[in-house]
Amino acid sequence: MSTLSADAEPDSRATPAARPNVYMAVLLALGLSHLLNDTVQSLIPAVYPILKSEFSLDFAKIGMITLTFQIAGALFQPAIGLYTDRHPLPYSGAVGMIFTLVGLLSLAYATSYALVLISVTLVGIGSSIFHPEATRSARYASGGRQGLAQGIFQVGGQIGGALGPLLAAFIIVPRGQSSLAMFAAMAILAMVLLTWTARRQAAIRTQFNALASQAHAQGRQASYSRGTIVFGLVILTVLMASKLSYLESFRSFYTFYLMDRFGVSIATSQVMLFIIFIASAAGVLLGGIVGDRIGRYRVIWISIVGPLPFTLLLPYVDLFWTGVLTVIINVMMASAFASIMIYAMDLVPKRIGLIGGLFYGLNFALGGIAAAFLGGLTDSIGIENVYKACSFLPVIGLLTVFLPRLPAKP
Repeated sequence: MSTLSADAEPDSRATPAARPNVYMAVLLALGLSHLLNDTVQSLIPAVYPILKSEFSLDFAKIGMITLTFQIAGALFQPAIGLYTDRHPLPYSGAVGMIFTLVGLLSLAYATSYALVLISVTLVGIGSSIFHPEATRSARYASGGRQGLAQGIFQVGGQIGGALGPLLAAFIIVPRGQSSLAMFAAMAILAMVLLTWTARRQAAIRTQFNALASQAHAQGRQASYSRGTIVFGLVILTVLMASKLSYLESFRSFYTFYLMDRFGVSIATSQVMLFIIFIASAAGVLLGGIVGDRIGRYRVIWISIVGPLPFTLLLPYVDLFWTGVLTVIINVMMASAFASIMIYAMDLVPKRIGLIGGLFYGLNFALGGIAAAFLGGLTDSIGIENVYKACSFLPVIGLLTVFLPRLPAKP
């Protein structure tokens, strides 16, 4: 039963003396490039109020923008990840940023709804190319501390997601749609960082493989049957879907909810969106670090089922408690992603790129589908009733009990 590929995960419980160095500079560069990539992405939902007014859009069309963007972001990720498992392309992330740059500039000067859809498609394609190889590089640079590595990488993305609404509130809303072009510098800087990390991938891969070989020799890794792998991945996908469906109600419609229910301004709603995205960033890093200590299984339980009492209360409280509860909910739910991804990588250790591409792809696709569905539902029953309906989604987290237990890992 004890098998380990060259790309399998070393044991994160090794003693400090036995653990190789974490390539912190590489991880920080990857986290910063993730921040830049996701800042550009987050500008898309952040400018929805401007696009809604400019092109007279209803909620269904806004949901369709998100669906188009996120499907494009999901489209190539698993295929790119599978290909790079066999033929690594360390510079692919920098290439993806070219698509992001072109899409951002196109969106800045879009004069029709159709051009908006084309623009967000290009940004989505850029993201789909970026994530698989960046995920692999973060894993290689971890020194066995997978939760920490994924936490640093993902917290960059979460902070980037938080910056979008803030930048929209203070730059894009006052200056208009064309001010999006100012952020082209972010895509260019990300290209520079990804080129730098690509040049160091050979060294970090060599260290990772050496530690993996040591783990193999000590029999710390187990292989799993095809049935166990498929069943585990299905459960993880369902858990991801429940989490993303709820979080998408914040990502795409939270500003409208605050304006509709409490009468706040666009700027105020964007600042509150920024606050909950920062909470998500804290949750991602916390979940990764805690997962290294108490195990992925426990973190998944806490982060998916734990928010249920707070989601049930949210639709019935005032503005102050809405802010408090959304912070709590987002911290808890965001802590799941690193553990879900590492859990999946433990199931399929030979396919780091595929798993990274698949789960980031699912993150885009499921979120896009949820946004389109919730947009149509909002037009039908109103945004407050949508939040009441979504409050029950964490119940699906009870399926965690059916996850295959991985005795070789914490």
